[in-house]
Amino acid sequence: MKKIYFLVSTIILYTLVFSCSKESKEDLIDIVVNEKPIDQPEEEPEVEGPNIESSPLPNNPQRTGDASAGYEYLISGDYMSSGIPYDAFLLGTSENPDNRLNRSGDNADIPYDYTAITASNGAKVVAPNCMACHASTINNNFIIGLGNHDADFTVNRASNIALLNSGIRALYGGEESAEWLAYDQFRKSIVAIGPKTITETRGSNPADKIAQVLISHRDKNTLVWQDTPFVEVSEDVIPTDVPAWWLLKKKNAMFYHAIGRYDFCKSFIGSSLLTMGDASKAAEIDSKMVDVLAYIQSLEAPEYPFTIDTDLAQQGKLLFENTCATCHGTYGDNPTYPNLLVTIKSVGTDPELSNHYTTSSPINDYFMDWFNSGWFGTTSNKLQIKAEGGYIAPPLDGIWATAPYFHNGSVPTLEDVLNSENRPKIWSRSFINTDYDQIKVGWNYTIEQTKVDKNTYDTTLKGYGNTGHTFGDQLTNTERTAIIEYLKTL
Repeated sequence: MKKIYFLVSTIILYTLVFSCSKESKEDLIDIVVNEKPIDQPEEEPEVEGPNIESSPLPNNPQRTGDASAGYEYLISGDYMSSGIPYDAFLLGTSENPDNRLNRSGDNADIPYDYTAITASNGAKVVAPNCMACHASTINNNFIIGLGNHDADFTVNRASNIALLNSGIRALYGGEESAEWLAYDQFRKSIVAIGPKTITETRGSNPADKIAQVLISHRDKNTLVWQDTPFVEVSEDVIPTDVPAWWLLKKKNAMFYHAIGRYDFCKSFIGSSLLTMGDASKAAEIDSKMVDVLAYIQSLEAPEYPFTIDTDLAQQGKLLFENTCATCHGTYGDNPTYPNLLVTIKSVGTDPELSNHYTTSSPINDYFMDWFNSGWFGTTSNKLQIKAEGGYIAPPLDGIWATAPYFHNGSVPTLEDVLNSENRPKIWSRSFINTDYDQIKVGWNYTIEQTKVDKNTYDTTLKGYGNTGHTFGDQLTNTERTAIIEYLKTL
C-alpha cells in the first residue's frame, strides 16, 4: 500500500512539475519532497475609517404647541412691530403677488415674504416675515421650510432709505404722522444693518451678522433700542447657508455651529429684534412661538421628483450605513440620529463661522453675555448660547433639495461633496430654479477663472472656503454614484 501511495504521489508530482515554469517546478519539488512550508498569501490590510473627533449634543426637551395655529401666525402674525406704511409699500413695489400662501385681506395683495400688520399706534404697515429666508422654489415647487438659496444680500439694503424717507414724509405729512412713527424703528434697523451685512455672493446669508448688529443696539434686559451701539461690530461678514426647517425636529441644538441650546422658541424671537419695541412685546411673541415650533416640527422633507434607480440606491444604502451613518444617522422605518458636534480638526470645513464664537473679542464677548445673562437667558424657558467649536453633522432628510452644500453653501452638488478633488474653486450658477443637475444632484454650474459677478462663488474668500469633509474621497466612482442615488431617497 505504501509503495502504491508513493507511486501515485510521484506521478502527481512530476505531472505538476512538467506543466510548470522552471521557477515553479523548483518550488513545487521543495514543497512536496523537501516538505518546505507553503507561503500563505498576505492578508489585505483592513481599511480604517476616518478618525472623527466628536461629542454628542445633549437633548433639550422643547415646549409643545398647536401646529395649525403656528402656521397661521407664521404667515400672518404680528411678530414684526414696525414696517413700511401699507399704501407706500403698494406704491413702491412692482411685484405682482401670486398669493401662493392663500392669504386673505391685506396680505392677499403683497408678496408672500411680507406681512401686513397693525402697529401699536394703529397704523397699517408691511414688514418682512420668516418666509424671506425659510421658503424657496426648486424645480417650480414652492417649499416652506426650504432655506432660501437665491436671496440677494450683495447690496446695501439701506442705500435707498433716504428716498423712502422722503416719500413717506410726503405721503403722510411729516415725521409726526402715525405712519412715520410706525415706520421709524424699521428705518433705524435697516440703516444699522444695511452697510454691515453685505455678502460677496448671491445665495449666501448673513444671518449671524444681522443678529450681531441688532443686539449691539439693544439693551440686553429691556430690549429697548439705542441709536448709539453698545459695542462696535467687526467688518467681516461670515456667510452661512440656511438649513432646512424639517431637520430641526431631530436636532438637539440650533444652527450649523450648534450654539443655540435649550429653548428653541426663544431663538425664533431673534428675527423680531428688527422691529421690536421692548421686552413686553418679546414676551407676547414668545407665547406664540410654541405654536410655530409645533408647525416646524410637523414638516416633512420633500420627495425627490425625478426617477431613482432603486437597485443602485439599495447598494448605496449599504455603503452609506457602513461609511456615513456614524455621523449622519440612519433612515427608513427605524431612523437614528446621533446629534454629533464634530471638531474642526476632524471635518476640516471652513472654520471661520465656528471660530467667530470661540475667539474672544469685544463683540463676541458682548454677544454671549447679551443672550445668556439678559432677557433671553434669564426668563422662563431660557435660551443659552454655547460655543464649543466645530459643526454639527446634520440629518440628511431631503438633502437633494438643499444645494448648495456645507454650512456656507460653498459646494454646488453632492458629487462634489463626496469628491473633494473635483470641487470648483470659483463657480457660477444661473439661479434659475429648474437649472438642476440630476446626476451630480445639485445646481448646474460653470467653472470660472475669476469672480465674474454677484452670481459667482469664490471659495478663496474668508469664510467662503470649500475644503474639508474629504470622507468621500476614499470611495470608488461606482460607490460614490450608488451613495448619491441612495441620498435621493432620503
